[in-house]
Amino acid sequence: MANIKVAESAGFCFGVKIAVDSAVEAGKKFGKAFTNGPIIHNKQVVQFLEGLNVKELKSYDQLKRGDTILIRSHGVPPKTERMLNQLGVNVIDATCPFVKKVHEKVKQLVEEGYYVVIIGEEGHPEVIGILGHLEEAGGKGIVVENMEDLIRKFPRRNKVGVVAQTTQNEEFFEEAVGYIASNVEELKVFNTICDATSVRQEEVKRLAKEVDVMIIIGGKHSGNTRRLAQISKALNPNTYHVEKADELDSEWFKNAENIGVSAGASTPDWIIKEVVERIREITG
Repeated sequence: MANIKVAESAGFCFGVKIAVDSAVEAGKKFGKAFTNGPIIHNKQVVQFLEGLNVKELKSYDQLKRGDTILIRSHGVPPKTERMLNQLGVNVIDATCPFVKKVHEKVKQLVEEGYYVVIIGEEGHPEVIGILGHLEEAGGKGIVVENMEDLIRKFPRRNKVGVVAQTTQNEEFFEEAVGYIASNVEELKVFNTICDATSVRQEEVKRLAKEVDVMIIIGGKHSGNTRRLAQISKALNPNTYHVEKADELDSEWFKNAENIGVSAGASTPDWIIKEVVERIREITG
């Protein structure tokens, strides 16, 4: 049987646990609740919550006075919160505390007169929320996804402030900050990548070098999981990103003695256990 090494930090992070626990509690307490989009980027968790009658809201028109809605871990723009309060619904704020910290830093940068560069994925719900807080504070800024994006969009400003989507790649963040620093007179940087993201990325870097095959578990729409897979693939070509156990292919493990497993911050323990058990069956 192959030796399976599971990354210590694999699975739910602090913020995701808060959001999922809040959703479970809302389902049990109110009998019905909505989330503004998938509570986290994991289909299996979303399906589990649907069984508790906690469902993704398709349109705000669905809401009736007295309904319960959870603001998911990614957060929302302030104007969305205001709109929900005006509708007379029960709002449960499950925004990750690390995401709230980004909102505070953006407001601080605007107050101090900085043009804001957000290092993150355009269109990601967390980034939409950050942009909403930037707009609310009366600031100006851009979102950059990669170095090409940064070089193309970079504005010639004297004062630039930088924040990051909490699940961003540390290496890209450092490279981007280096480029900005050499092109501005005054720079203020807040590294808002959360500890959980940094720890997972560092663990994957170590593990990917030690094993023959690397399995990354998590939603295909999960930004932090995709980045783990990208980091791992760069170090170990035999890296595979799966959402659940039945996606594993026995061909991947032929002649593999050491197998590494990690998972994104929105992957529940039970899926990790199922994947590990399936790898044991295949390699046993």
